[in-house]
Amino acid sequence: MTPIRVESELWATSLLPEGMIDKWLVPDGAFVEAGDALAALHIEGALHKLIAPAEGWLTIDRKANDVIEPGAVIGHIGGQT
Repeated sequence: MTPIRVESELWATSLLPEGMIDKWLVPDGAFVEAGDALAALHIEGALHKLIAPAEGWLTIDRKANDVIEPGAVIGHIGGQT
């Protein structure tokens, strides 16, 4: 399983170390390709797209509107071919 991690580089400063999952762009259980946009994240007033790090089946661990911090794992991709 490959973790879907919110990279700390998305935060420009450490003043506001929290963000939020705005919405998932792909449903739980869907097959995704590496490079697909998976989720929209709201961090420090900006919207970012989180990209799939691998190919496989998406498992969502954190829901829309959940608060996230740098390095948080919000889902996994499994069953790679």
